[in-house]
Order: sequence, then structure tokens, then C-alpha cells
Amino acid sequence: MNARDVARLPNILFVSLDTVRADVAFSGKLPGVERLRQQGTTFREAVSSCPLTPVSHATVFTGLQPTRHGVRHLFREQLRTDVPTLAECLRAAGYATGAVVSCPGLDAWYGINRGFDLYDYEIPLLPDGRDPLRVNDVKLRGLALKRAPVVVERASAWLAEQTRPFFLFAHFFDAHWPYEPPEDVGVPVDNPYEGEVAYSDFYLQRLLDTVQGMGTSPDSLLTVCFSDHGEDLGGWYPNDHANGRGYPYEEGHGCLLFDATQHVPLIMSGHGVPVGREVHQQVRLVDILPTVLDLLGLDTPASDGASLTEFFGGGGRSRPAYSETHFPEELAASSGYSGLSPLASVRMRDDAGARTKLVWQLGGSGVTFYDLAADPNEEHGVPMTGCPATSPVDTVVRTEPTVAAAPGPTE
Repeated sequence: MNARDVARLPNILFVSLDTVRADVAFSGKLPGVERLRQQGTTFREAVSSCPLTPVSHATVFTGLQPTRHGVRHLFREQLRTDVPTLAECLRAAGYATGAVVSCPGLDAWYGINRGFDLYDYEIPLLPDGRDPLRVNDVKLRGLALKRAPVVVERASAWLAEQTRPFFLFAHFFDAHWPYEPPEDVGVPVDNPYEGEVAYSDFYLQRLLDTVQGMGTSPDSLLTVCFSDHGEDLGGWYPNDHANGRGYPYEEGHGCLLFDATQHVPLIMSGHGVPVGREVHQQVRLVDILPTVLDLLGLDTPASDGASLTEFFGGGGRSRPAYSETHFPEELAASSGYSGLSPLASVRMRDDAGARTKLVWQLGGSGVTFYDLAADPNEEHGVPMTGCPATSPVDTVVRTEPTVAAAPGPTE
């Protein structure tokens, strides 16, 4: 691509609102999120591939499911070296690439930093002085983070230095436990978790002001805003399952595949994206990479996703959404909980609006069916004694590759 072609490329802004539930994101309370929704297209039923930060982000940046990109636990595997990342594709096309991330789950050790000219992953030690990279407790690790104002400050400083089209990835981790918003940003909230989300949203607006104030026209900036997974607040929301529903180990996220953690926000705006549109068909985070490269007219590497541009004209059909979690293995090994198994699921929606989910034990035989239309809070799962050979369960399990583990920081 010559210099003239590079100059015509739109700038790209990726925003990850880590740990933000779809129902809270789309509650209408968040001015930054609403601003993006008015400027672009909202995907109301987007599904995450995993309720763990490194696994989900690896899917976003490779367009591959965990079975193929190789990251499936917190600190056991690194991104496969033969898998291209979005940042690598964009840098090869002439982009300046920068990322400011804010938690241990996006440490450069995973390999998600590949292709970024700048990958700012510095975070503080835990309050007790320990290295958060050596702590497997998901909640405890949430105490080590880069707060939203620092993310915006460092991202803005990098932007000010750029003289060619940029790809910026800004990651906000504030909504993660503990739920202690540093300041009241003037948004009415129902609980401290929403206060943290509103705090992230406040600084998202600051970042949008910076990016959109750089003289970019709407078509010269492509923005993608998503969450890697949601959060189970132990009873603050109707579809929570921790505590009163018999799953105390799910407080937060990681072990289960209910919609509280797997239904996530996804918004796109700017270059090639319709304004003010809502898409109610089911899509996946794995679709983001092929969509971005499609909008740019660039070649897309092999992907488990597909471009979402078919929905921009009002068409498109819902897509089966695969999710998995191996965190139960890690939690069982480091806590008093026993009998926890890794899980996988397929969430489906048809043209008539029927929504269902199958959840099964990876390596086991237990399968549970949920009718999400009749049972939106997933309270009445129906055990299944067997699945036909043509079922999504059988298809996914039979085609799942074996991925070797890389030694992690704790090994």
C-alpha cells in the first residue's frame, strides 16, 4: 500500500469496557455509551466467547475461538505464534498501533501485544506488595489496575504524537471488583458497581472528545466499543446466580456461562457504519476482526467469525454463539470448592425470536438446556441425557483441537 492509500485509511479506536454487563451498558444511564449508540450501530445481542479477560480479548484480536487461538486459562497458555492479530494486520497496512491496558489479564506475556508499536501494560502492585501476575484469585487481582484517568492521559499523549492513521486500543478496568467508584460523576446509579461503570463512561467521553477533536470527520474514524464479559453481582440483578441461587463461586465472573457474564455490549460507529441503527439478531465478539478488515477493504485471515456488515442494510441472520470457560479447574485447585468442571455452551436465536442455550461439561457428559425466551434468568435448566450427532454440542466437541500449555509466570 503506497503513502497516498495509507493516508486515506480511517483512524480506528477500540474501547474495551471490561466487566460491563449488557443490561447496564444499555440502561440509558451512560452518556458516553449513548453518544456512541446515536452515532452508530448497536448490537443488542452480542455474546462473548469466555468470561475471562485474556481469553475473550484474544478472541477479539484474532477472530478465532479459544480452541484455535490457544488462550484458555488465566496464566497457562500464550497466544499461538502462528495466529495473526488485528494489530499485526493493521500495522502491515500502514497504521500506527498503540494500546493502553489496565489489568493483569492483558499482560504482554499472553502475546496479545503483538503488532502494537506501543503496548502500555504497566500496573501497580497489590496493596500488600505482591505481584498481581502471581495471584490466581480473580477478585484479588482486581485491586491492581490502571484507573480510567491514567488510561485516557496516556492514550491521549500517544495520539498527540501520531502523524499517520492510527489504531488505538483503550482498555478500562474500573468496573471490575472491588466496586468502589473514586468519584461521583453525576450519573444516577443503583449500586456501587454501576458507579464504577459510570466512572469508566465519564472518562470514555473524555477520550472520545480527544479523538473526535483531532479534526476527524465521521467517516474518517471507526470506533468499536465492547465488553469482554459481564459480571454476576450476587443478587443485585435478576439473572445473577451467585449466593442465593446456589453458585457462590460465581460471584464476579469466570466459572459459569449464564447471560449475566456472556451477554455483552457491542457498538460500532463511524467509517461505513449506519447511524442510529439497532441490530437484534445475535452476533459474537469473534465477528469484530473480520468486520473491521471488511470495512477497510483489507484481506481477512482465517476466522471463526464473519463480517457484521450484512446487518447494516437491515438483513442478516442470527449466528450460533460458542462460549467456554476452563476457570473452574483453576478455582478448584486454589480453593475449597470441589466438583467444578470446565464448561462450554452454544447460545442460539432463530428468525422467530426463539432463544435457547445448551451448556455442557467439557470432557464430560452432562448437558443442560435453557429456553431463554421463557426463562430469561436461566433458573430452570433441563438436563439432557444425550444429544443427536448433528447438535452444536457434538460438532464443537469433536472438532476441538488439543492445545499445549505454555509455562506461565507462576510456573
